Amino acid sequence: MKTQTLDTQSLSGYLTQHIPGFQGPVTAEKFPGGQSNPTFKLTSADGQHYVLRRKPPGELLKSAHAVDREFRVISALRDTEVPVPNTHVLCEDDSVIGSMFYVMEYKEGRILWDPLLPEAADNIERAAIYDAMNQTMAALHNVDVDAVGLSDFGKPGNYFERQLGRWSKQYRASETRNIAAMESLMPWLAARMPEDDGTVSLVHGDYRLDNMMFHPTEPRVIALLDWELSTLGHPLADLANQCMAWMLPRDGRIKGLSGVDRAALGIPSDEDYIARYCERTGRDGIENWNFYLVFSLFRLAAILQGIVKRAQIGTASSAEADSQGEAVEELANLAMMLTD
Repeated sequence: MKTQTLDTQSLSGYLTQHIPGFQGPVTAEKFPGGQSNPTFKLTSADGQHYVLRRKPPGELLKSAHAVDREFRVISALRDTEVPVPNTHVLCEDDSVIGSMFYVMEYKEGRILWDPLLPEAADNIERAAIYDAMNQTMAALHNVDVDAVGLSDFGKPGNYFERQLGRWSKQYRASETRNIAAMESLMPWLAARMPEDDGTVSLVHGDYRLDNMMFHPTEPRVIALLDWELSTLGHPLADLANQCMAWMLPRDGRIKGLSGVDRAALGIPSDEDYIARYCERTGRDGIENWNFYLVFSLFRLAAILQGIVKRAQIGTASSAEADSQGEAVEELANLAMMLTD
């Protein structure tokens, strides 16, 4: 198996000391995909499986790849209604494998990549999967952050104002050409910023279908994954991020549901999905919903613009730069359609 720079001998010694019952030696296999924190499936000498997530080795941005924050939030959620793997150990000693890492439980399940859910047996199962996503999100936002020890996990208050400032700055830093729609979106969002309602919850930061694992045969979430962007914030950011993704075209970087007859497939409408979420979280409704959708589209456009910039300076392919450059403008134009 390919260890991808993991020192399995050093790792075996460390895990034998820090995980009760662990038996070395260990083998490691890197999961495929573009996770910014490399993730490995570990197999111990007695055939037990574990998952290791590490910081990439080398020079990194100060706040990026915070696997210690991931470990903290997953550990804190262990006894809540939010499905997460059990955590085993956080290692902050870079000398073991070259960077900080943590080890958690390995779960056997399904990652569903396409919101059409071609894996579903029928419309009943498809609807149940969507409801499970909704239930898991509501459970996350209903967590008492004080009770689980996460009251200092982020800055409370003015979440969207701070996020708009952050992503506008990121966009300006990676701008490669003038995009009229992006120029219009930033002042539009600033002018229509909802008044801070005091709501603070734990937010995932990248809540979407392929960041959760489902039971092998049941329409049930068994693990919410990839907590790198989690923080204290406003719960509507997660809800809007999920609904925004469904607006996207079928052939994009993120597969959407644009042009799909959802009712014919048992997939809920945005209105029904939002109503069920509100029931589960005790909300009467959501005012200015388009603001949250526009913000989510703007944020994704800013993220993709960063990819374009990195491609131009040689850290991604030129073909990727061209395709993502077009996607930035498409997302911005889609957002502008919601501003009327």
